[in-house]
Amino acid sequence: MNRIEAANRALFLHINGGGDTPRWLVNIAIGIADGLIYLIPILLLALWLWGGRTHRGLALKACLVTLAALGANQMIGALCWHPRPFMLGLGHAWLQHAADSSFPSDHMTVFAAIALTLLCGGALGLAAAVGAAGLAVAWARVFLGVHFPLDMAGAVLVAAGVCALVTPLWRRAENPVLTLAERLYRIFLAWPIAAGWIRR
Repeated sequence: MNRIEAANRALFLHINGGGDTPRWLVNIAIGIADGLIYLIPILLLALWLWGGRTHRGLALKACLVTLAALGANQMIGALCWHPRPFMLGLGHAWLQHAADSSFPSDHMTVFAAIALTLLCGGALGLAAAVGAAGLAVAWARVFLGVHFPLDMAGAVLVAAGVCALVTPLWRRAENPVLTLAERLYRIFLAWPIAAGWIRR
């Protein structure tokens, strides 16, 4: 075992909930670990339905960065397979999870990809909120014993790398892609737009 892995396991054991953890805290952690991710599609949908053209562009780019980063995760997981803590008998597992590769964390990748895209787009408040939610999810999933701390760090690095690669390509493609998306949106959702429920 190298020093990085040893430090990773030591930090995991420091964060992971022990056997005497109160049930209410476990339940809160489960709610954070499994529940906050559903706020992401709600946020992106809100940016599109009620935001201006800039916010819509950010929503589309965020989706693209997230999907590309998750795709990168699949390749990394296949090439650099790493067991989850409970597969090694480390700590306590408070949340049932498939025995697949832990590195990098898909949950954290989603939050990091969205937060970094918003940050690069100048939506600092939203970026900070998504980033804070992502940190909470990272803590919860380590606390519950389904991830190592390095899984979270790796997820941020993957998201940052993909965001850096996608950004220059998106600058060229944004206008035609966004124009087409808005055209289709105005066709298929013409009635709620006309009713004033959502933005044109």
